[in-house]
Amino acid sequence: MKQKGEGAADGAGSGADAVERFERMTEVAGKAQQMMLEFWTGGAGAASPASPAADPQAMTRLMEQWGDLARAWASADPAKLAKVGSDYWADAMKLWAGLLTPGAESTPAAAQKADRRFQADAWGSAPVFDLVRKSYLLFSHYAAEGLGAFDGLPEADRRQLAFQARQFVDAMSPANFAALNPEVLAEAQATDGESLLEGLGHLLGDLKRGKLTMTDEAAFEVGRNVAATPGQVVWEGRLFQLIHYAPTTEKVHEIPLLILPPWINKFYILDLTAEKSFIRWAVEQGLSVYVVSWAQGSEALGDIGIEDYVTEGELQAIDLVLKASGAPATHVIGYCVAGTVLAATLAYMAATGQAEKVRSATFFTAQVEFSDAGDLLNFVTPPMLETVEQLAEGQGYLDGRWLATTFNLLRPTDLMWNYVVNNYLKGKEYTPFDLLYWNSDPTNVPGRFMREYLAGLYRDNRLIQPGGIVVKGVPIDLRTVQTPAYIQAGRDDHIAPLKSCFKLTKAFSGEHRFMLAGSGHIAGVVNPPAAMKYQHWILPEGVETPATAEAFQQAATEVKGSWWPDWIGWIAPRSGKQVKARVPGKAKGFPAIEPAPGRYVKQRIA
Repeated sequence: MKQKGEGAADGAGSGADAVERFERMTEVAGKAQQMMLEFWTGGAGAASPASPAADPQAMTRLMEQWGDLARAWASADPAKLAKVGSDYWADAMKLWAGLLTPGAESTPAAAQKADRRFQADAWGSAPVFDLVRKSYLLFSHYAAEGLGAFDGLPEADRRQLAFQARQFVDAMSPANFAALNPEVLAEAQATDGESLLEGLGHLLGDLKRGKLTMTDEAAFEVGRNVAATPGQVVWEGRLFQLIHYAPTTEKVHEIPLLILPPWINKFYILDLTAEKSFIRWAVEQGLSVYVVSWAQGSEALGDIGIEDYVTEGELQAIDLVLKASGAPATHVIGYCVAGTVLAATLAYMAATGQAEKVRSATFFTAQVEFSDAGDLLNFVTPPMLETVEQLAEGQGYLDGRWLATTFNLLRPTDLMWNYVVNNYLKGKEYTPFDLLYWNSDPTNVPGRFMREYLAGLYRDNRLIQPGGIVVKGVPIDLRTVQTPAYIQAGRDDHIAPLKSCFKLTKAFSGEHRFMLAGSGHIAGVVNPPAAMKYQHWILPEGVETPATAEAFQQAATEVKGSWWPDWIGWIAPRSGKQVKARVPGKAKGFPAIEPAPGRYVKQRIA
């Protein structure tokens, strides 16, 4: 990107320089006009009908709940509202007094809160931007204070109101508006408007793709520098491919490992670059590792629901691994939604006399009791469920880009507005980052499953209820599960909160080990030992798991670094004798179909 003054004649500020700058700005304006014309006429491509960009009704329905914020004022305590309003205007007047009387100590404490969106010196060096920043921080503070006036609302309504208020406040940040952001204006001035042109190009490109671009997607390729652990696809069906990874040791544990990733995302979150790959690391520990690579949701899979993911999905994968390996049992990992369904699978196996097939079950950030499921509960409302129904109707699946937007709204400043500012307003080049590449590679989800998952589990909390879920005519009761369980949760998880994941410790009847990892839903899981990052918490030997997550945190011991060694230390004694390493594609009935990671995971939403 050309910086201000490049190629200009000596003597900045001369008439020739001003003419040149005017010509550049005219050229930028002309290019912007041409880009907009091509976009609106479809000359450079258009969004697919199923994408959020081409479905404004869906996105409008997603955000229309903000209107509830205004309607809720009628139920507020007038006296409390009046006090909040009075305090706000008193502090606001102090801010204005400081503007009119330079040097006066008049900044309210609420307007001095540290906020990394406003760390640049430009926000404090110019009085107008300093006032904009402090005014916003003051408004944010009192928007939160004002929620205290809604004591009469049911707790669920209060929680949703607070969520909507945070969404609104985050969206209204002056950092998100070009004219109010001094960093954006400085970049535009330094580049004679080229940064705005670059940003416009990024914006139009994302509108066509129907998603927010977060990284340089050209820097990665599935099978080359992500999802590149050597192996073979040894079985495939309509719902998944089964991958067997090549051993790196002469001997392996008798009991293999089957990894069930979530079908709401792709499996290679556990197989990013070589140094971050959990799959590669597990192979190096002497485990025979099998991974399920789920098929994209499609019209043909529109009838797939929870019952199908139990039987045709997870249970079938377990049986295939036992047959391919010749082992008497397998370890199983279920990540997120796959862990939720794994709980149902284990209960179904217990009820049908198949429990011995699973030697141990590991749960990564999985929930089975949803009363404390966090901010995602704020999306499980009648209007949103109706939107999901409409989006899935006809095509049979929910577009993965819509789901990605929903998850991004759980942390809008970090996962949405940060990229809006850098990509669109500042026109910054995309930075290569494998995790963001994976995050930008969403999956479509069968419509029936999504409806059952949101309404049956999040809204009605049926999985934890004995008989609340029925699989092939068999009522599910999680209390019958006696399979040893290793349960992982993330301290800062915004998708599957710690308090919710901890309830798995009370759901089953068998032995378990609960481990709390530092960080969140992804980094709390993908934390290789060599990185020496974060920490985890475990209970001292002999201490029983407390009744609550809060009590666990008080009793647990902090250990620096990755929790992966703790997991292998727990699973190895349950893994049987050492046997000759199994070679992918050599087992009878399980020929090598194609090299890992297979073609299912390479299918991308256009």
